[in-house]
Amino acid sequence: MPTLVMKFGGNSVGMTTGLTQLLSIVLFEQERWERLLLVVSALEGVTDALLEAARLAQLGNRRGYRRIVGTLRTRHLALIEHLPLGSNERAALQADIDRLLFDMLDTCQALADSETSSPRPEAIDAIIGVGERLAARIVAALLRQNGLRGVAIDATDIVITDNVYGNATPNLPLTRERINEMLAPMLERKILPVITGFIGATTTGTPTTLGRGGSDYTASILAACTDAQEVWIWTDVDGMMSADPRDVEDARVIPRLSYNETAELAYFGARLLHARMIAPLQDRHISLRVRNVFKPQSAGTTIGEIVESAPQLKAVTRINGLGLFASHNGALHTVMNLVDDTLFDVAGIHAEVVFTSQSAWQSFLGFLIPTSAGPDALHALNSSIESHIHNGGLSGWTHYPVTILTVIGSQMNESRSTVAGILLALEGLRLLALSQSPSNDSFSVVIETSAADEALLRVHRLLSHAPSS
Repeated sequence: MPTLVMKFGGNSVGMTTGLTQLLSIVLFEQERWERLLLVVSALEGVTDALLEAARLAQLGNRRGYRRIVGTLRTRHLALIEHLPLGSNERAALQADIDRLLFDMLDTCQALADSETSSPRPEAIDAIIGVGERLAARIVAALLRQNGLRGVAIDATDIVITDNVYGNATPNLPLTRERINEMLAPMLERKILPVITGFIGATTTGTPTTLGRGGSDYTASILAACTDAQEVWIWTDVDGMMSADPRDVEDARVIPRLSYNETAELAYFGARLLHARMIAPLQDRHISLRVRNVFKPQSAGTTIGEIVESAPQLKAVTRINGLGLFASHNGALHTVMNLVDDTLFDVAGIHAEVVFTSQSAWQSFLGFLIPTSAGPDALHALNSSIESHIHNGGLSGWTHYPVTILTVIGSQMNESRSTVAGILLALEGLRLLALSQSPSNDSFSVVIETSAADEALLRVHRLLSHAPSS
């Protein structure tokens, strides 16, 4: 039966205007689809605040994490105070919010009282997943107040993952079984589940998180496990853009993208989508749309099985990385393993080597730092690598931040003139390494971070003269 999964981001659930739009969209779409599932993110900025609370708890700073909890309580209560809820619904929702925050305080207290100095990633995941739980309850209450049978569902009950805390990988067969047990009966009774994004749980029930931007991934997982026809990601921009509009003023909406192009965009830094969400949709031929919650009449970007008749440039992205350079050549596996172990220690993810190059007397390694690692991962990795260099573990190597600039488009490997145009646009800038993707949908260059702004603008001007898809 026709099933639609819609994910709403933090901007749409964090203010009354966004929630009004969300309600209007849901009321309209529930008449058009037999089964509807919603996924919600935490309010804008809440996950970062919870990460800070977890950090302060690890440091034993009770006043600090209690202050954050108090601020979050005030913010969520102020939001529901402005919603058109009945007195009973509002009182029950306030009680839910208090219970979740008090439980989180207990987790922070246990973390602060812990006698071990080693990190407890499972406790951190339990803390930072509270934002989605708060948001799901607010949205479900608003739906109920407007005649829909909305029920908040914690994804810890249905999304089963491994125990890589901070960047867990879902077990799709087990998740499908759990969804069939819990969600399918609800959907048959026309109950509208409002599911927490970003979080899951191990087979033993310990909470996990799916990495930064993981609510998109949750929507993808749910679509794959419910055999949905489409996934819609509602955000505050008009669709996937030719560049980050915060960096490039004349960035434009891309009407259509293939799965591969979208995966490359997300992998190489586009913040709008989670890099791992594309594969489950592509495997099952589930269409994806990215739309503006404040402009629901706009089509946004449609993502699916798209084959272009000729090469087309569509977008340019940039993402931070770490460069390692040595005035010698030789085997690189020792350095690669050390960086991998270090990144896993500081961010819970494995290093992804994007570039390696060697000459008769020099070696260069470029490591991509995915956005799912969090904003502090590059700094923590730099500090750790610096320590290894000083202690002799990386004798002869130097390190510095680099930027990976990636141009996304169809049939990139089949158009030498297209690649030549990109290189000409970057003339005069130092290029540390080059790579054509085996997917045939991207071309990347590693540049010094100081040149990243100029390089981005130059390449986007090149895109601006290309026909839109």
